[in-house]
Amino acid sequence: MKIGNFGHELADERAAQERATGIATASRAVTRIGGKYCLDCGEQISAARRLAAPFAVRCLTCQARSEKRGR
Repeated sequence: MKIGNFGHELADERAAQERATGIATASRAVTRIGGKYCLDCGEQISAARRLAAPFAVRCLTCQARSEKRGR
């Protein structure tokens, strides 16, 4: 290995680690069990939403509002 390539290899390794961490975080988020009631408004999350997104913790309206605020 040449010294000049070391920096590139280190950067590639770091990028791979960050990808793996991101994938693991996303996987945990979508495999956790959601709630029956919205965290924000307290209303029951619709059965259709729970079926489509079993990890959901907010009703569709509150989720959209939360995502809009995050932008």
